[in-house]
Amino acid sequence: MKFLFIVQGEGRGHMTQAQVLKNVLEKQGHVIVAVILGTSKRRKIPSYFLASFNCPVYSIPSPNFITDKANKSIKLRATIFENLKKSPQFFRTLKQIDHQVSFHQPDGIINFYDILGGLYNLIFRPKTKFIAIGHQYLSFHPDFNFYKQGEINKFLFKLNTKITCHGAAVKIALSLWQPSAANRKNGLKVWPPLVKEIIKKTAVREENFFLAYVVNPGYAQELIQSAKENPDSDIQAFWDNSGVSDPYEALPNLVFHQINESLFLEKMATCKGFLTTAGFESIGEAMYLGKNILMVPVKGQYEQHCNAIDAEKAGAGKASKTFDLKVLKRYIGSLKDTQHKNATYKAWQNSLEEHVFEMVNEISSDEKVNAY
Repeated sequence: MKFLFIVQGEGRGHMTQAQVLKNVLEKQGHVIVAVILGTSKRRKIPSYFLASFNCPVYSIPSPNFITDKANKSIKLRATIFENLKKSPQFFRTLKQIDHQVSFHQPDGIINFYDILGGLYNLIFRPKTKFIAIGHQYLSFHPDFNFYKQGEINKFLFKLNTKITCHGAAVKIALSLWQPSAANRKNGLKVWPPLVKEIIKKTAVREENFFLAYVVNPGYAQELIQSAKENPDSDIQAFWDNSGVSDPYEALPNLVFHQINESLFLEKMATCKGFLTTAGFESIGEAMYLGKNILMVPVKGQYEQHCNAIDAEKAGAGKASKTFDLKVLKRYIGSLKDTQHKNATYKAWQNSLEEHVFEMVNEISSDEKVNAY
């Protein structure tokens, strides 16, 4: 079968999902004919993402978050207002998506939580099978736990999630834990996280440093303060801040690196603990490598608070309001044997190819039935 991907480019999570699913689909004999990547001025498209596809990758303007001056918290009202102002531009983008779908003639469109992808399916109603994938769709499952604060943010999160999967023949929820059987009436399937093969093949060991990943550079000050309070602990951090040297030594025990996939994975495999915002993919990767995690949800980003609750439920680590290394140290010190937990998670994750095979067979069977 031929697939076209529509990928949200805010952060690296959905891009990682697209890379992993592309490899699995190609391994099973399918083809990715094109990738449409939603981008903004806030994020530079990583070169490793472009290099991982041997098909056209089209960059389109897509709605994105507006942050405060410290580049830490999401400003909800400003985000809504700025994206509404750009709605004429986004409608033109929908026409560009339709042009690429008409040109490439895919058998299936897989949308990685891009709101324009959902709006495209709502407005243009392509005959092609529409599939939505993202950990956010786990919110449709009865076992999911919502963050209890911020009712308006909760409403907007649920609304955005519904738009991104509008009219989807299949909704695929990615989960850190294996839930009870999903309700098939609403087309929901639950898959394990999409962990890269390079993660699975990486040799794991523990060296005497902690790894940190901050999607917004504004959180760097918290890391600097934590490094000052823990002078005996080395921290290797990654950020997206092209305005400084690479690497940048903030303190003798704190070094910042620009986003570099191979170096980041090397550091994750060898760190003694991981401090990060509550992004789903990084948590899933660290769990596979058996690393304990301190998770700090991005302020104003409701889904990250849900992610932190979900990850604690899965035994990934400890949620925190700040990048306080002492919290992670105490958590690690309280742990007993975690080998069984890690083995259970790996077994769940390693069932991915079976789930992909089942989904494609289901879609192709539906098409054959419709053809008659």
